Amino acid sequence: MAMIEVEDLHKRYGPVHALRGISFEVERGVLTGFLGPNGAGKSTTLRILAGFLGATEGRVRVSGFDLSTHRLEAAQKIGYMPETSPLYPEMKIEEYLRFRAELKGVGRSKRTEEVGRACELTRIADRRRMLIRDLSKGYRQRVGLADALLGRPPLLILDEPTAGFDPNQVQQVRALLDALREDHTIFLSTHILSEVEATCEEAVVIHEGRVVASGNIEALRQRKRAGVVEVTFHRGEGELKEAALDTWLTREHAIASARRRRTEGELETWRVTLGPGVDPSAIAALVARLVHAGAGIQAVEPLAASLEEVFADLTGGTPDDDDDDPEDEG
Repeated sequence: MAMIEVEDLHKRYGPVHALRGISFEVERGVLTGFLGPNGAGKSTTLRILAGFLGATEGRVRVSGFDLSTHRLEAAQKIGYMPETSPLYPEMKIEEYLRFRAELKGVGRSKRTEEVGRACELTRIADRRRMLIRDLSKGYRQRVGLADALLGRPPLLILDEPTAGFDPNQVQQVRALLDALREDHTIFLSTHILSEVEATCEEAVVIHEGRVVASGNIEALRQRKRAGVVEVTFHRGEGELKEAALDTWLTREHAIASARRRRTEGELETWRVTLGPGVDPSAIAALVARLVHAGAGIQAVEPLAASLEEVFADLTGGTPDDDDDDPEDEG
């Protein structure tokens, strides 16, 4: 049984159709990135998953519990960190977390231990007696993450967990997520694609309220660059010796572009891109043509796209840093 099961989920705000029938699953124990440009519906989806917002249509199950009929049981399985945590600025960190632990049903005898554990994991133990209003944005984010960890829920839903963090703090959060994945399923929304590429195994990408891709990140990268290879060879003594290779390589209709990437002694490496819709088997034909012309082939390496390239291809743009509140979701 998957940890999260989303089936044909819709959300409307009056005339605005924010979610348009999205469906996906998140397997237990997997760290999954949730991606999409501004207005795609990410925060709306996370709020529905966490039980803070009702869906217009569709079904959501968390650890087998249907949110529409067993909301409390599902909520006990979830630790949710919104992008802006609703903290009480007049409370001390420790005081706030004890209050939150009580609300989550953590027993009195275990609250001190549980709050201490969450503070240690998020590196706020040395500030636990500070007032929340005196904290920087980064430390407020840490308090929100510590809150999500209270009670050791099997599912963590994190919305922009590193917002306001400096590069060193981002690295610390990555290390924390890597440690937490042993005991938690993590569903992580962020605009920082390098963060997803560095930490996540799977990804769900939404655009304009629809899922446009999901699955293993490496598989998504490979699929989006199936028609690009780097070929390393030496020209030999045949017709290639004095040829203008950019012209020679692209004279076949299947090859859209070719450019030299580097030269090391007699070896040249060229990046070759197939034309739109051309079967990747055309690369084999190109290699055979090179060999026939006298080239000595050293390597043929298919290239995978970066996650940023995949994202741009799927959504027609680049990520930005704005949230996708209802008024922005068109």
